[in-house]
Amino acid sequence: MGVLNVTPDSFSDGGRYLGVDDAVAHGVALWERGADVIDVGGESTRPGAERVDAATESARITPVVAGLAEAGVLISVDTTRARVAEAALAAGAAIVNDVSGGLADPDMAKVVAAAGVPFVLMHWRGHSRDMQALATYDDVVAEVRDELSARVDAALGAGVAESAIALDPGLGFAKDSGHNWALLRSLDVLVDLGFPVLVGASRKRFLGTLLADAGAPRRSDGREDATAAVTALVAMAGAWGVRVHDVGRSLDAAAVAAAMGGVPRWPTGSR
Repeated sequence: MGVLNVTPDSFSDGGRYLGVDDAVAHGVALWERGADVIDVGGESTRPGAERVDAATESARITPVVAGLAEAGVLISVDTTRARVAEAALAAGAAIVNDVSGGLADPDMAKVVAAAGVPFVLMHWRGHSRDMQALATYDDVVAEVRDELSARVDAALGAGVAESAIALDPGLGFAKDSGHNWALLRSLDVLVDLGFPVLVGASRKRFLGTLLADAGAPRRSDGREDATAAVTALVAMAGAWGVRVHDVGRSLDAAAVAAAMGGVPRWPTGSR
């Protein structure tokens, strides 16, 4: 899953693809490098980010989705709002990737069920402005598993097909570095729930902290090799996919994982 942020304030690439033509060109380039899906988001979810209104978010996303759909790209929409998801689906998106797991908007699961599209449920405890204060766990792996299971039950209750659901542990969302590493080490606990698991580690702060230079976290553009290493390891652990900025490195890493561990080689055939 290739990341395409059409925002001015995302932590890694905010402001780079605000123009529709630039955003579509970048999405097509990620697709041509081998991404199976391009994930388009119009609201930053970095820690501390302020929310934008639904109209602004939709205005950023919809023309980009339409342009990518016209180019034959498979698109997911990264949003927590049912209204925005509806507009993106009408413009050509085929997957809804909700970082709130359906908690932020009670109508989201109904929209997904009505559209009959895949639904990625991420573990989430609150919006970006406040989420780090919610990073308290007795057993992060068990609690994330149980809270995601509750989101699955809610989605099924709203009519979403079981076969349409994928799960994301939500690295960095109401989690510190220790929580992130614990979830990655125990990814099998989520895989064993029986749903495809998506991992989003790309360029995140916990990788910068691990690779700290002179006591300061390494810059986001210096975290690509670490991201690829995570890709290889989660592929071997049974992850269905990764959400990344640099598609080529992660495809190479997954190919190595397949050769080493006998896991299915990505891409999975959605192309």
